[in-house]
Amino acid sequence: MNHDISTNLFAAALDCLREPDPTRKVEATRRAAALWRDGCLGLDPLEPPVVIDEPGRPERPLLVAPRELAKRSAKGERGRAALIHAVAHIEFNAINLAWDAVYRFRGLPPDYYADWVQVADEEAYHFDLMRGRLRDHGFDYGDFPAHDGLWSMARRTAHDPLVRMALVPRVMEARGLDVTPGMIARLRGAGDEKTAACLDIILRDEVGHVAAGSRWFAHLCAIRGLDPQETYFELLSGYLSGEIRCPLNRGDRARAGFSAPELERLEALCAGGARRRGGGRTD
Repeated sequence: MNHDISTNLFAAALDCLREPDPTRKVEATRRAAALWRDGCLGLDPLEPPVVIDEPGRPERPLLVAPRELAKRSAKGERGRAALIHAVAHIEFNAINLAWDAVYRFRGLPPDYYADWVQVADEEAYHFDLMRGRLRDHGFDYGDFPAHDGLWSMARRTAHDPLVRMALVPRVMEARGLDVTPGMIARLRGAGDEKTAACLDIILRDEVGHVAAGSRWFAHLCAIRGLDPQETYFELLSGYLSGEIRCPLNRGDRARAGFSAPELERLEALCAGGARRRGGGRTD
């Protein structure tokens, strides 16, 4: 059965998810989000979601192991461009992750879909911001290698929205809350106020994205009669061996739905991980 991407949210989400060209993916995302806001996209069920092992993405950047990535630094034109490219790549992947959260998981409240459509729209805006800064530096998206960590976690959590909410927004995206203030400070220190201002916008919006993950994780735990905190730490242990990096941005994490006991337990995991690594850096 064919479904009209201008009337059905799941069809529109799949169209955005499959689009490989970054410019067209952003355009499709902004268009779908506008249709949703205008009440034009329904939640009529499609056939069960197809398996999407790889989202639509361009041939470049080359995907490599994290250790093979170019050195990123706020100092020097090329190092700064590599830093900006890394953020642009995260934002591009985040568009796919948001649409996957819409398309893959069915039967959830309308507000769930509203949250993740808004996230997709904001991630598309973030990608455009960072791609614009890359171009200002004489580069473009795809000019540096990148890694596939975000989408790898999408594959691992494809079976269950509860696991997805716990491990993508509340681990991988929450890590962005921890590291972005330091990047902003380094960029300002290097005199790159424009890129720092872009990251200010991204950090502000990402608090809301992690908060959406916290909200729907708690909702799914409540439906299943699970304790959110215990379930979260069980998933961290099962999927990530309890490895958490510090320091944590406690203020923004609290605004994004992390409780004080959760933050204390996360910091204890950081300390334990540092000891296992022989006291090395945890950032």
